[in-house]
Amino acid sequence: QLQIAESGGGLVQPGESLTLSCEGYGFPFGDYGWSWIRQAPGKGVEWVAYSNRIGDDIEYADSVKGRFTISRDNAKNKLYLQMNNLKVEDTAVYYCAQGIGTGGTRGPGTRVTVSS
Repeated sequence: QLQIAESGGGLVQPGESLTLSCEGYGFPFGDYGWSWIRQAPGKGVEWVAYSNRIGDDIEYADSVKGRFTISRDNAKNKLYLQMNNLKVEDTAVYYCAQGIGTGGTRGPGTRVTVSS
């Protein structure tokens, strides 16, 4: 049974950093490209970043480019999102999702709140 679990969210102040993790269970995690996507309160789902299967094709949304870094460890079935210089507008529930874009199978999400 395919299971996905995100973790690492929390409450931080503007300018601080967080690292999110996503772990997959019950399927070959390394066979897929993965995205991080997010949904801010009252807004639609936004694609944030993508890594192909082996991590040599990486893409970022303009809103996070230069501040966020996506990475993966297929041996551990994990995907990461290092988030630096967080802004209030980064407040959202963050999900990892299969493939590129916002439509892939996703986990329950982890909440990130950026507030002073």
